[in-house]
Amino acid sequence: MIDIIVNSAAMIFIILGALLSFASALGLYRLPDVYTRGHAASKASTLGVMCIISGVLLFFIGKDHQFQPSLLLAILFIFLTGPIGGHLIMRSAYYTGTPYTKKTVRDDLKDAK
Repeated sequence: MIDIIVNSAAMIFIILGALLSFASALGLYRLPDVYTRGHAASKASTLGVMCIISGVLLFFIGKDHQFQPSLLLAILFIFLTGPIGGHLIMRSAYYTGTPYTKKTVRDDLKDAK
């Protein structure tokens, strides 16, 4: 009975992660500039990969009754590096003067430089 619950939770996490990864890919394709694409790449794909790895972790717990600590380390590593990398890419795009798509964007950092 517990195996069915764990496998169902693993399946839900993997499907949710696949949908989030698809949404991230769609955002990279459809969004207009580097700033909005950076949000799609850093946030949605990070959460999607974390959900997929969590589902794999639950799958191995349900199937083999074996805990994989390396998967927890992978989740932690992706959680730390994904958003930070996206932030640094968007920051470097801002400082190199990459233009926005619309002219009505409020730039709060313009006076701080």
